[in-house]
Amino acid sequence: MFDEIQEVQGVILCAASAYEEKYYLNPDFLGLPVSIQEELQIMCVLYTADVGGILTLHFDESGNLLLHVTARESDLLFDEIGSVLKIKQIQADKREFLEALELYYRAKFLQEDISSLLNE
Repeated sequence: MFDEIQEVQGVILCAASAYEEKYYLNPDFLGLPVSIQEELQIMCVLYTADVGGILTLHFDESGNLLLHVTARESDLLFDEIGSVLKIKQIQADKREFLEALELYYRAKFLQEDISSLLNE
């Protein structure tokens, strides 16, 4: 499943594919509250339903949450411009949500002391 996401570096949080009409949540993140899991699923599935392709949310080695989009070369319906605009919209509308996910990852998986970041 999701052969196209192999090029993503880091730890995958979740992914959605318009091609397979499937959503994937990394089992390592099943400890997230159900409401957070559902919000991730809705966000990813709506994105792929809107512009197509595959959306992957993954953490880099520093704990930054990145949104990575891929599309098959043969996909003439993939909307590249819409994709860029939609990613910018997600990053703006969900900024606090995405930042909270980064803090969660840095605390739980990278074992960082995030207390100083919470006071900012």
